[in-house]
Amino acid sequence: MDLLGSIRSPRDLDDLTPAQLVELAAEIRRFLVAAVAKTGGHLGPNLGVVELTLALHRVFDSPKDPIIFDTGHQSYVHKLLTGRQDFSRLRERGGLAGYPQRSESEHDIVESSHASASLSWADGISRAFTMSGQTDRTVVAVVGDGALTGGMTWEALNNMSHDNDRRLVIVVNDNGRSYGATIGGMARFLSTVRTRSEYRRLHEKSQAAAERFGSPGRAFYRGLRGGMRGFLARFTDNEALYSNLDIKYVGPVDGHDQEALEQALRQARDYGTPVIVHAITEKGHGFEPALLDQADQFHAVGKIDPTTGESLEVAGGTTWTSVFSNELADLADENPRLVGITAAMLRPTGLHTFAERHPGRVVDVGIAEQHAVTTAAGLAYGGLHPVVALYATFVNRAFDQVLMDVALHKAGVTFVFDRAGVTGPDGPSHHGMWDLALLQVVPGIRIAAPRDAATLREELAEAVAVEDAPTVLRYPKGAVGPDVPRLFRLPDGVDVLAEAPDGSRDVLLVAVGSMATTALETAAMLAAQGIGTTVVDPRWVVPVAGSLVELCREHRLVVTIEDGVRVGGIGTRLRQDLREADVDTGVTELGLPDQFLDHASRNQILRDAGLDAQSIAHRIIDQVIGTRLPQARPLRERSSVGERGDLSD
Repeated sequence: MDLLGSIRSPRDLDDLTPAQLVELAAEIRRFLVAAVAKTGGHLGPNLGVVELTLALHRVFDSPKDPIIFDTGHQSYVHKLLTGRQDFSRLRERGGLAGYPQRSESEHDIVESSHASASLSWADGISRAFTMSGQTDRTVVAVVGDGALTGGMTWEALNNMSHDNDRRLVIVVNDNGRSYGATIGGMARFLSTVRTRSEYRRLHEKSQAAAERFGSPGRAFYRGLRGGMRGFLARFTDNEALYSNLDIKYVGPVDGHDQEALEQALRQARDYGTPVIVHAITEKGHGFEPALLDQADQFHAVGKIDPTTGESLEVAGGTTWTSVFSNELADLADENPRLVGITAAMLRPTGLHTFAERHPGRVVDVGIAEQHAVTTAAGLAYGGLHPVVALYATFVNRAFDQVLMDVALHKAGVTFVFDRAGVTGPDGPSHHGMWDLALLQVVPGIRIAAPRDAATLREELAEAVAVEDAPTVLRYPKGAVGPDVPRLFRLPDGVDVLAEAPDGSRDVLLVAVGSMATTALETAAMLAAQGIGTTVVDPRWVVPVAGSLVELCREHRLVVTIEDGVRVGGIGTRLRQDLREADVDTGVTELGLPDQFLDHASRNQILRDAGLDAQSIAHRIIDQVIGTRLPQARPLRERSSVGERGDLSD
């Protein structure tokens, strides 16, 4: 890989010949397949943007000209061209992040991997450059066509058109897909552009891009401003129906034709006002197994065979997602009022099984979580019971809609959050660690955290039976472990998993969801030190069950364990309820710190946060013997607990 090895910065691309650029693109694809096959990662999206990224760095001067990726999973080629070619520990602790990261390079501008935000970033940066007289700098936003389904892109374009005296280039990386096929009116319009005869001739003959300001370009971007009215009317070509967006349009251009891309980008750069370059690319380009993958064209893969694309991952057992997927479909078989809603993640969230069994009862709204939640409120008003399935990190974007559109109106909507807690290799913007703290402030909400597959099924059925308030289920990424049996269930639904012997109720461990296994391991360590420990799974963590308050009253110390941020988490909620009930038992709230946690494995991150059994046991022993606050209440009828022993076994 001689050419790729010689590229240490974008300016090393300047003197390459057209033939060398073709060879470099081939080398990059071979590198990506070989490297990502070993570590896993976002392969398909990056194979699709090789020529586009080369063109961006040849035409623009990064970081003087900031390049913003939306979303950042398509930035692997960018990393290679900016001096980061060690992919041996991609997405592992100490290795390269799977998304742009400022600590890695001055060329990385925006770290968040939440879609549809790039145009707002570009709007703000370009305004700042104009206001401060930096008129020789151009801002570039690379936005996938899937991100155009998100509302922020529409809001940003509207503002750009109002104040457009700045150097700003928007590159639409149009491959017809987000995770799966892109949906909606925008997608249908782009599809007509991709398939019409003019583009087919361009693609076949690799014609050089020419600046076009005709009807297709005007219709496309006036449609953005005109909303559905524009979409429905664009085919009439009636100019009176379109407001003048006043953003120039270049394209469509073949996204795998290096010369055409560079010509289009230079035209856009030199124009001096906002320009949209419409590049048509192919996700997974150059790697046949990716192109043949009907699900998502290798959007994200684990370890694979670099020749065949076959997975090399050892089967990890049944996943939380698959348990939910099958159970919801089964419930829908019996309940015709159940409908599903997803935000461009039909298969990743498990709603595909429901959709396959009941076509027409699952709605994919695109990358538009706010819209999804309010649509759910409308569906509930219309007599249905919607189940909104999202990754936990993405509900952050729709908090106001959960609060004001669902909860205020007492709508029976069930939210199911996959990838809750620590997700691991995808880094800070993908950890689902804020949902418990955010959502428990919503009046009337009910939040469940299943500890295993059996309780997930049970709580899902309970959730969809609630018709006068929002309900939430949240569970982690990956394989679900063996079922964790209960000793008995209290009348209000709290499960007791382990019980301290009579007369030795020292510690009550309150386990949230999948942390139940850790709590049981901790209890065994404490028992070996003579500390009587009860372990409970509240099942429904919000609102706090009355029986849980009474159990806290009966124990000397309460410790909550959750894989969400501890500030404002379930432990905080329980402590407040105890004070209202005049229970003075000390509460230790164990959870994730209020920090942005870097990429690493889930177990590494939990250990760092002190959420492994040994760390928790050590802490509790110190509290029981009185060397750490809050101390356990004084013994009443028992002799003192001994000093801390070795917990390594």
